Amino acid sequence: MKNFAHLLLVAATLMSAGQVYAQGGKTIEYQEGLHYFLIDGGPANLTQPVEVVEAFSYLCSHCNTFDPYIESWKQRKPDNVEFRRVPVVFGRKSWELYARGFVTAEMLGVPEEAHAAMMDRLWKDKEMMRSMEEIADFYSNFGVESAKFMGAANSFAVDARLKRDQLKLQSYGITATPTLIIGGKYRVAGNAAVSSFDVMLDVVDYLVERESVGSQPNSVAAD
Repeated sequence: MKNFAHLLLVAATLMSAGQVYAQGGKTIEYQEGLHYFLIDGGPANLTQPVEVVEAFSYLCSHCNTFDPYIESWKQRKPDNVEFRRVPVVFGRKSWELYARGFVTAEMLGVPEEAHAAMMDRLWKDKEMMRSMEEIADFYSNFGVESAKFMGAANSFAVDARLKRDQLKLQSYGITATPTLIIGGKYRVAGNAAVSSFDVMLDVVDYLVERESVGSQPNSVAAD
């Protein structure tokens, strides 16, 4: 009985330190600087709802592999989480082409299913699009006339949005894709410690839960 009480005390101490999270029934310690990183200049506290951003590119093979994982996570994500994607350019013309296409499609209200269709077109069908005209033709399958898409793609609004997004991603310290940003405060990406996409998303859940609990000042007093 004494040993059991000691184990409960140890577990309570670790939980209060915010270092323990359960994945697949196992106790895991997620550590800053190893599993996730604080973003310089990020907010002290996450606002509610919590925004989770996926920094991605259609031309990133890892992003294609990650897509089913993030789609599954979206179905079970906490209610206080809002998810969105932001395309990364990294100074590459080919990546900028698809990023501009994505931003244009989003601003024109193209349905969400176009995202998976684009991934399939590139990675399953192996059909590369090398011009905005070809990308506009692709999105015409989702209710946007090619001429309207082309006009929007070359607009000041899309230019401004694309530049603003890239500056924001740079401030987050994005160096690889896919990377997840939690509330502009934390950055999570694959590395030796985050060895799978399941772990990557588990770290996100951990951070969201920890910050959500921390944002409730009465939760500690009630214990």
